[in-house]
Amino acid sequence: MTQSERKIRSLEELGISTTILKKLQEMGITTLEALAVANPQELSQNLAIPLPTIQKLISQARMALGLSFKTALEIKKERMSLPKITTGSKNLDSLLGGGVEVKTITEFFGEFGSGKTQLCHQLAVNVQLPIERGGLSKKAIYIDSEGTFRWERIEAMARGVGLDPDKVMENILYVRAVNSDHQMAVIEELKDLIPKENIGLVVVDSVTGHFRAEYPGRENLAIRQQKLNRHLHQLMSLAELYDVAVVITNQVMARPDVFYGDPTTAIGGHVLYHAPGIRVQLKKSRGNRRIARIVDAPHLPESEAVFVITDVGVRDPE
Repeated sequence: MTQSERKIRSLEELGISTTILKKLQEMGITTLEALAVANPQELSQNLAIPLPTIQKLISQARMALGLSFKTALEIKKERMSLPKITTGSKNLDSLLGGGVEVKTITEFFGEFGSGKTQLCHQLAVNVQLPIERGGLSKKAIYIDSEGTFRWERIEAMARGVGLDPDKVMENILYVRAVNSDHQMAVIEELKDLIPKENIGLVVVDSVTGHFRAEYPGRENLAIRQQKLNRHLHQLMSLAELYDVAVVITNQVMARPDVFYGDPTTAIGGHVLYHAPGIRVQLKKSRGNRRIARIVDAPHLPESEAVFVITDVGVRDPE
């Protein structure tokens, strides 16, 4: 039986000696995931342990997490069985291939008032629903970079799905990111927090706000994009290694060079085009209606869906 079949979930179960285990913990490597993505040369040097020993340990951790070669059929079966979180709208769930997927970054971008934050609030509630109702029976982490989080909406949405509002709010771990460095540091902290707190969803609302404010102008563009790229890779690693759904929001900016079609584009440029698994543009429509359009997803067709934002949350139009 292979390690992955035996479901090894901790460093202790790898059979690492107490001495090496202690050294790894002193370095902040306390989980299989952290060991799997560690740099072997750095680790060998810092811990004064021979490189082949470290490489073997990292290889064992990767095997245990299923990060070795797989057949295309195995990948198909794995992806087909991935749980999804309902948005509260069957139309939007259908557009997303059944809901917001774990092990994936889903980006919602659009102008102010298009429903990005409302969707984030709804997902932070819905992830707590039982699996048969479209949830994961897990908690959410909400990283707020723009001060848009509202407990009142969480309360109303919790009531809307028949959950105890206080219990729902207790299961959402909130942090206000004060700048881009803090935002990135919070993601690093999640490597310990996710397994400990049974997290199923990580929300970053919005992902680009601080980067844009701190690195304005063309002269800072390269630095901003490099840093944003690092942040997105952090989030991708988090989604894939810890089996969580990562949802990010993004604003749009006007493109004066576009004369036909949509003159807006998501902030972040080409870096964002390559990172998220699913990119969804949100637009205002009449009244409380919103239009969601798949802009980029390797496994989904380009299409649109209409949903509404009501007093009790995200729903289908009547």
